[in-house]
Amino acid sequence: MFFNGDSSTRKRVDLGGRSSKERDRKKLLEQTRLERNSRLWVKQQNAAAVKIQKWFRGTKAVEAEHSRVREKFHGTYGKCCQNVDRHCFGPDSEFFRQLLFFFNAKDSDDFTILVETCRLLLQNVQDSGDIVSLFAGGDYSTKHALVEYRVKKLSFACIWAIYQNRKQLKDQLVMMPRDSSITATLLLEAVVLLIDPKLPWACKVVGYLLERNVFALFREIVITGKENMRNDSSIRNASPLERILALVISHVGQKPCVCPTIDLQWSFSSQMLTIPLLWRLFPNLKEVFATQGLSQHYINQMARCMRNNTYVLPSDLSVEYPGHACLLENMLETAGAALSHAECSFEMAIDIAAVTTFLLQALPPIKSSSPEIRPSSTLDEDDMALPDEMEIVLNEDLEHKIVHAMHSRFLLQLTSVLFGEITMVSGSNHERDDKEVAAIGAACAFLHVAFNTLPIERMMTVLAFRTELVQVLWNFMKQCHENKKWPSLPDQLSYLPGNAPGWLLPLAVFCPVYKYMLMLVDNEEFYEQEKPLSLKDVQCLIVILRQALWQLLWVNPKVHNNSVKLIKNTSAYSGNPIESIKQRVSLAASELLSQLQDWNNRRQFAPPNDFHADGVDDSFISQAVIDGTKANDIMKQAPFLVPFTSRVKIFNSQLLAVRQRQGSHGVFTRNRYRIRRDHILEDAYNQMSALSEEDLRGLIRVSFINEFGVEEAGIDGGGIFKDFMENITRAAFDVQYGLFKETSDHLLYPNPGSGMLHEQHLQFFHFLGTLLAKAMFEGILVDIPFATFFLSKLKKKYNYLNDLPSLDSELYRHLIFLKRYQGDISDLELYFVIVNNEYGELTEEELLPGGRNQRVSNDNVIPFTHLVSNYRLNYQIRLQSSHFMRGFQQLIKKEWIDMFDEHELQLLISGSLDGLDIDDLRIHSNYGGGYHSEHYVIEMFWEVLKGFSMENQMKILKFVTGCSRGPLLGFKYLEPVFCIQRAGGTASEEALDRLPTSATCMNLLKLPPYRSKEQLATKLLYAINADAGFDLS
Repeated sequence: MFFNGDSSTRKRVDLGGRSSKERDRKKLLEQTRLERNSRLWVKQQNAAAVKIQKWFRGTKAVEAEHSRVREKFHGTYGKCCQNVDRHCFGPDSEFFRQLLFFFNAKDSDDFTILVETCRLLLQNVQDSGDIVSLFAGGDYSTKHALVEYRVKKLSFACIWAIYQNRKQLKDQLVMMPRDSSITATLLLEAVVLLIDPKLPWACKVVGYLLERNVFALFREIVITGKENMRNDSSIRNASPLERILALVISHVGQKPCVCPTIDLQWSFSSQMLTIPLLWRLFPNLKEVFATQGLSQHYINQMARCMRNNTYVLPSDLSVEYPGHACLLENMLETAGAALSHAECSFEMAIDIAAVTTFLLQALPPIKSSSPEIRPSSTLDEDDMALPDEMEIVLNEDLEHKIVHAMHSRFLLQLTSVLFGEITMVSGSNHERDDKEVAAIGAACAFLHVAFNTLPIERMMTVLAFRTELVQVLWNFMKQCHENKKWPSLPDQLSYLPGNAPGWLLPLAVFCPVYKYMLMLVDNEEFYEQEKPLSLKDVQCLIVILRQALWQLLWVNPKVHNNSVKLIKNTSAYSGNPIESIKQRVSLAASELLSQLQDWNNRRQFAPPNDFHADGVDDSFISQAVIDGTKANDIMKQAPFLVPFTSRVKIFNSQLLAVRQRQGSHGVFTRNRYRIRRDHILEDAYNQMSALSEEDLRGLIRVSFINEFGVEEAGIDGGGIFKDFMENITRAAFDVQYGLFKETSDHLLYPNPGSGMLHEQHLQFFHFLGTLLAKAMFEGILVDIPFATFFLSKLKKKYNYLNDLPSLDSELYRHLIFLKRYQGDISDLELYFVIVNNEYGELTEEELLPGGRNQRVSNDNVIPFTHLVSNYRLNYQIRLQSSHFMRGFQQLIKKEWIDMFDEHELQLLISGSLDGLDIDDLRIHSNYGGGYHSEHYVIEMFWEVLKGFSMENQMKILKFVTGCSRGPLLGFKYLEPVFCIQRAGGTASEEALDRLPTSATCMNLLKLPPYRSKEQLATKLLYAINADAGFDLS
């Protein structure tokens, strides 16, 4: 080979791939592994075959031995025990040894022998009266082991035989038989006889039965017998099965009983109390179970199990009979009796609350079928749905039993025992002991879950007015707040984490109960008698609620509403239950705080800023108009946390955003109308009532026609429209027109008899709602003082008795007189009817179906007072209010005005009643045509304006701006800015003789340079009182 110039040695490349030796090694290892597994599998098969053969041979041998002994038994004692006598039951007889060895419950001959044996046993004991000597002969002490063994086996054989043949005996199982020779009766009566507590072997026999999980057998027996039970209410004596259960459940391992403790899964509580409506089958067993010692033992057993989060219940019988619901119903039916015992312990009350809480959590919501008025719900219908879950519906009878068991007596007894030893002493120096914290936690956990699951109207009445719940919880919360230390209560609800705030559970219960109380107490009780809490305590409560709400909604907010659905039962909520309870508390607290704000508006007892959170700033306001932000959520749920001025800014921002989207400030205007001043309402209704929502959001321009039919001077750049709005609202809401009436305080509300005066009165109310909304939409303040209860209707709120003074203070006083009447109210001859007098026409309306025949008495006077107030405040004006509200909501969304209470809403409509702030107007004014802030004419103008009456000051403002009221937040927000311009050029006599004029579209006052204050005042008064429309423009 010749040298090619490359000195490096090239490596040889084997194109054959990997070494064949390596491939052969891997293949060998894999083959070896497979052969080893194959040998192992064969070995396991052989071992299994040996075991099967061994078992089969053993079984065949046992069966052969059973057959041999059975044949021997038949030869000795007969197939029907015809050769059996008293001595066969003795210890030296082979009778029981052979019978218990070969007995097979499924063999009909063996079953017949066992039944005949029980019949002979019962007969011999009846004849001699001594069962111990029958089994043991003369000396029981020396034969006790054999006797106990035989009695154990015989007792279980009887129960097992019934269990195996339960379908054939289904008609004989749970009923008290009329014939004592019935098969099932003989077997059950024999067991009753054998486990008699007086017998020396009773505890050991029952213990043996418990170890054999006898309650699981009884469960199947009862269920089978229950399905075939005849409806015979005349049978009241305890059946043999019921007596057996009564004897067995009394063995609870306490002295003198020495029965062993069994697995909770096979206990009476798990197996028997989960049978639907058990006490209806066994009323006598219910009495036995309700005794103090037994109920306390079993309830404590359940409580310990549930605290350990151990699920020991058997499979549900059906969807409508879930085990936890059956257990709850059976437990509640006896819990009342247990709580009523004088020696009922605090620990037992804690256990009852814990068990009830645990079981209620797993229930689906039970809807109320009661027609009573219930407190407003804190959940939307969508939130009550169970997403991705099939709705669970309980059996109607079972549901009714659960609701009925949670009656007023049970609630009274439970709270009485829990709170019986809690001191009512208030003050931060009082230390909270573990017992008090346990009582508060147990009660709150139980009631919180009960509120979310059961109909609450009946519970609320009892808890609010017949227990000390509110006072106890308030003392607890107040002292924790003052000490700035909240004890942790997570043990009471298993799904709450240990770091859950200590105030969460108490507020979850306190808020709805106290809110319910406030709906029923009257003004004198709240303000004068200071019930249920003192006004000082209410102030402290406002601070607690405000801090809790701010913590829940701003500091540690929940997941947004769109991603978290509220549910009513925690079993279906597997996501984040702490968020669920936080959301419930935030809703309940916000409703209560809103209600307290209403009370504060009626008569102030706390400064308004007590309701305001500390963290509201410009950043918060900018976020509040953006959907999905924390600030926006707060504005929807708890707007009172934000100061009124900040909310007005947010409201104005929302309106501005809509106007900009609609192009409201465009150059071209589609809607121009000619309106006669002396027919302003009729012309406006005829021309504008059919406007669409889009047209209403756009620009509307008006030309006035005076009384001579001539169009007034002036071009509507916005000022004429503002004047139009003031004039039409004044005309439409005038009581002389008949659509509205006045209260004694000259506040307006819809006339209940408006239909008698105007055929199209409802269409007019719709139009007036639209007009008011248009005024608010354009930022025009109108002088319309509405009654508070009517403003509530704009917010879709329900009015209560305490709102009645805003309509008729005299009627309110009469109702309170009835409420406190000490005599027999029925003597007053009042009925559940109300008389209306509209324009001399008397009509009578029933407050309830059949009210004409139902007399008001001391027992029903409270519902009567609320029905009367409901009729006057809500029902009587329902049509007028609903049409007004529909028109109003064409432009103003409900969520916008929900930011404000009724008093604040009146300010949005009419502005402040305190008159004009002249100094504020002067600071925010501009000047033109040679005028400036220190010009002598300007100085005179402001001095003259300050000297005018409030009425004339408002006329000046209307003359210049077209509206007699200034912007709600001050003249800083007047657009365009108030401006004074020099008119007339030089100060000639001709110029000085001119009147001031204005351009309302530009908020411009054209003021000649008058020489004296007197001349300026005279000219101004003449101009503003000339009633020349826009002819002076």
